[in-house]
Amino acid sequence: MLEIVDLTAGYQGGSVLHGVDLSVPEGSVHALLGANGAGKSTLIHTVAGLLKPAGGSITMAGTSIAGRPAHRVSHTGIGLVPQGRRVFASLTVAEHFKLAHRRSAAWSPARVLELLPRLGERLTNRGSQLSGGEQQMLAIARALLGGPRLILLDEPTEGLAPAVAEQIRTLITTLAGEGLTILIAAPQLGFVQGIADHLTVLSTGRVTARLTAAEAAEDPEPILAALAPGVAVSSK
Repeated sequence: MLEIVDLTAGYQGGSVLHGVDLSVPEGSVHALLGANGAGKSTLIHTVAGLLKPAGGSITMAGTSIAGRPAHRVSHTGIGLVPQGRRVFASLTVAEHFKLAHRRSAAWSPARVLELLPRLGERLTNRGSQLSGGEQQMLAIARALLGGPRLILLDEPTEGLAPAVAEQIRTLITTLAGEGLTILIAAPQLGFVQGIADHLTVLSTGRVTARLTAAEAAEDPEPILAALAPGVAVSSK
């Protein structure tokens, strides 16, 4: 579904990613792990079209998308759930739905509300009136309404209580069961264990480890060692 080869990207002339290769098979859940500053968000932003690469290639289902603007990238079937959620504080949940819904999308507002019934109870509430967990659900709903085949989730549990984080984890599993391809950027192994099929670790903008879920379950030490130092690496 997503193929990244020798990707270099950064900000204002400085490089953050250095020759990154990443392959996300169709229908899989791929975890991109790394400490703050490792380059996870830079990679997500580059794939989503928010940042132009300095070099390398990005293909989505065989189509080159490197350097395309974000609105064109979204039309190739990529949905972004950004770090920090970034919902519109002054818009209601219903207004978010109206803005995000693409008529040709497989995910209708009614289908999204079946998946996320809490949002149905909050349709008239503005973004600023939602809890952190509700905002995260709205950010995911917004991405689904665009009709993605691939969803990019950038630290989807940041700032959320453990119980709410577990709800997000369950939601990701449900979406994977619906056939969506998912790339999750996360700082810790624990959250993605049991839901990710493949795991890749970034450190200072370079890939330092790649494991399948089975390999990580049998021996997580290569992942934990690649994440260290300077990041919590609980495997539970």
